[in-house]
Amino acid sequence: MTRFAGIFPILQTPFYEDGAVDVDSLRREVAFCLQAGAHGLVIPANASEFFTLSDAERLQVTEVVLSEARGRVPVIISCNGVSTPAAVAFTRHAITHGADGIMVLPPYVRRAGEAGVLAYYEAVTKAAEGRAVIVQNTEPPLGTPLSTAALVKLMERAPGIRYVKEEVTPSGQRMSALLKAAGERLHGAFGGQNGIWMLNELDRGSCGNMPNCATVDAHVQIFNFYQAGRRDEAEALYFRLLPLLTLGSQYGVAFAKDLLHRRGVIRTKAVRDPQPASLDQWDHADLDRYLERLRPVMMPAHPPR
Repeated sequence: MTRFAGIFPILQTPFYEDGAVDVDSLRREVAFCLQAGAHGLVIPANASEFFTLSDAERLQVTEVVLSEARGRVPVIISCNGVSTPAAVAFTRHAITHGADGIMVLPPYVRRAGEAGVLAYYEAVTKAAEGRAVIVQNTEPPLGTPLSTAALVKLMERAPGIRYVKEEVTPSGQRMSALLKAAGERLHGAFGGQNGIWMLNELDRGSCGNMPNCATVDAHVQIFNFYQAGRRDEAEALYFRLLPLLTLGSQYGVAFAKDLLHRRGVIRTKAVRDPQPASLDQWDHADLDRYLERLRPVMMPAHPPR
């Protein structure tokens, strides 16, 4: 089983202004991430607005990304389901089309008890046919936070679980506890939250991060510096990126799409998620300043064709 490590950006699902999925922009996202040196790709996860997609659209974006990546980097398909049969069906589709791994939240509408969560992950790992399964451990409204003891029990019952994406705060402390308790059962723990705690998590033994893809080039350089033993350079770039991540933490998907549109990757900034507010003129002024500081280490913008 191939070990996953590095920056595995979450791809946004781009939309036309009329709400239809923009497949051409999605293909450009894949190319953008690969050019930036991403170590893997993830879709359709929370930052992909998976919960706003129809089942057919989820299958569509899965197939587009796997086809476009062409095996150049591992692709993790998020197979969240409202029930065990739904998650299993998404998992089987992903495996059939060449997914390298599967990531799943516990059932996110009608919450399952411990026995139900165990049965859910056992079924998903069986459907994954030997590919690694990643538990996404995150906060409500979509997440059901699992304790370290519960995660270890899951791994014992479903050995195909090899990774955890830990996003329950304080993520660093929880990651340290999990790595210690799980031992060799766990191949790695990924951070999330757009990499805002990335250095702290790497110091604790994280195998990487799954940020949104709008600043993937900067995230990749931070990780590569760190892995090369150049922590001071990693920290210096992290400090340059941090104001941008802090601004983005207020707006989520809307911020990521605004930035991807500005960088010429996606055609529109359209979102389906009803939560995010749009950036206003003061936010854009801050964004201009933060991007200027990062310009030397970020790829140039190219308008969508």
